[in-house]
Amino acid sequence: MLNNGIEGAVERPSETSVRPGLVPMLQHADVWRGIDRLAAKHGLSASGLARRAGLDPTAFNPSKRITREGRPRWPSTESVAKILTVTGESFSSFVSLTGAPGTGEGQVFQGGKLAGRGAAGKSIPVVALARLATESCFDQSGQPVGSAWGRFNAPGIVDRTAFAIEINGHEFDPVYRDGDIVIASPEQEVRRGDRIVVGTTSGSVLLRRVGRQEAEGLYLESLTDTASGAFFKSSDIRWIARVLWATQ
Repeated sequence: MLNNGIEGAVERPSETSVRPGLVPMLQHADVWRGIDRLAAKHGLSASGLARRAGLDPTAFNPSKRITREGRPRWPSTESVAKILTVTGESFSSFVSLTGAPGTGEGQVFQGGKLAGRGAAGKSIPVVALARLATESCFDQSGQPVGSAWGRFNAPGIVDRTAFAIEINGHEFDPVYRDGDIVIASPEQEVRRGDRIVVGTTSGSVLLRRVGRQEAEGLYLESLTDTASGAFFKSSDIRWIARVLWATQ
């Protein structure tokens, strides 16, 4: 289930070939779900948890959970041990957080608070911000397309059109930091002051704040500098998705 080295792709038998008729307790998605929920329980993002444990801040990023060849990448037992140490959690409590069959898990964590099973949400598409500049990742309506996308477990998110973007680099510090996950939906109404993801007719995908709305379009501000902005005509905007939530 976990390897003893550093993070990396681990070759292992298929989930059902370990023993006929037996499915292992912890599968790839279970382990990463446990890490996400452990971070949320302590009010952290996955990257924040990694930093607190003295690991590379990107060690637990969703984009690193699958290799470029499409194979699952597993966290090391050393990494898991470190995050349990800094959070004061036991391994048994971590296993419960994974929600794997047989763990008796009956609650999920949302924004650092316990939520009932009914708020469990679902897995949604996630893409690294850096890939938006080099690949076509959205259709005309702002829905994910292409092979750049992974999956992110998003407790409490039930919007079927929602998607996630993993922040890379420091362009949006301190609003969003490297490794933060931003969840947005193209079906949500946009108002002044909202943070949004906007797709333009030129093919660019931008993270901005709505400064003002006019009949001809929108004045969009930088997330980190309200004095810096630009007016976008309605004809220049292909789609808009309002930011619903972010891990920080």
